[in-house]
Amino acid sequence: MEKLKLEIITPNGVIYNDYAVSVVLPGEEGEFGVLAHHASLTTLLEAGVIDIEKEDKSVESILINWGVVQVDEKKVIVLVEGAVAIRGENDGAIATALEDAKKLIRDIADSNPAIAAVSARIESAAQRLL
Repeated sequence: MEKLKLEIITPNGVIYNDYAVSVVLPGEEGEFGVLAHHASLTTLLEAGVIDIEKEDKSVESILINWGVVQVDEKKVIVLVEGAVAIRGENDGAIATALEDAKKLIRDIADSNPAIAAVSARIESAAQRLL
């Protein structure tokens, strides 16, 4: 299965830097998926969840508030203002990630249409991890 390089970068540093099989992004005009050899594009991202499918078929979710993505045939670079990875090896780490995600959602309260969808995705991600 072909892979692409994915980097998710915030002003505080890199939150994700690894290979992925596919990435689903919350685009300005709706969600869209990216696979290896995708056509090049640059577009805005809205508040939402980035879903990353890894080689082992697991899916990692990262909540973002807004940003921009640049895609080419081998690499996806996501620059975001704020992001929280919904992952953890234990219940404490997951709880901390969920609290951080809730704080980020409160901070993006101006994006009302996106809030309900993002909240539902966070709860779904939390249930998968618990």
